[in-house]
Amino acid sequence: MKKAVVLLSGGIDSATTLFSARAKGYRCLCLIFDYGQRHRKELACARRIARDAGAEYRIVKIRLSWQGSALLDKKIKIPAGTPLDTQKIPATYVPGRNTIFLSFASSCAEAIGAEAVFIGANAVDFSGYPDCRPQYYRVFNRLIRQGTKAGVQGRPLRIETPLLHKTKGQIVKLAQQLGVPLAYTWSCYRGAKAPCGTCDSCRFRAKGFKEAGITDPLLKKP
Repeated sequence: MKKAVVLLSGGIDSATTLFSARAKGYRCLCLIFDYGQRHRKELACARRIARDAGAEYRIVKIRLSWQGSALLDKKIKIPAGTPLDTQKIPATYVPGRNTIFLSFASSCAEAIGAEAVFIGANAVDFSGYPDCRPQYYRVFNRLIRQGTKAGVQGRPLRIETPLLHKTKGQIVKLAQQLGVPLAYTWSCYRGAKAPCGTCDSCRFRAKGFKEAGITDPLLKKP
């Protein structure tokens, strides 16, 4: 069976990407990064999603001691209620995060003989992060072709971005079709018992469920 490494954060996009890779016949190894983010709730969600998918997972712990993001430094306020503008880069951007994660994932994939690395990047309903844009992935694919043994020997890894050009509504619909356990996913930048509903991630999530005509299980009344 063909193998893939999947970057799994616990959010809808990464969970849908995992189930999409599985549906394409890949045996998946999930990398879940503990990088000093504001809360650990998403780590618990990611582990539960991986188990639900029947996928092996590994927690990769790294420390970005220089911080530089509202997701790493609690002194920096998480933006709330500001206009959703994909042309601006908000304070929640983590410098070089996807480059760091994809470097780890590419190393892992080459070591285990995987053919692809899957990441749930999206460049439609997103916060404008530069490492979520199509041109970034085109360049990264060229990089690993040139910078890995597999690549120079003519069997390069591929960075797969199945959600890159989908709206959030399309992603939610796909998640439902694939059987993603949406109740296990977590999108909020805060780690409270319930989503805040005001951060960019919560609002993009709400937009997706509304467009898909599906009730968010995290918002159902008990």
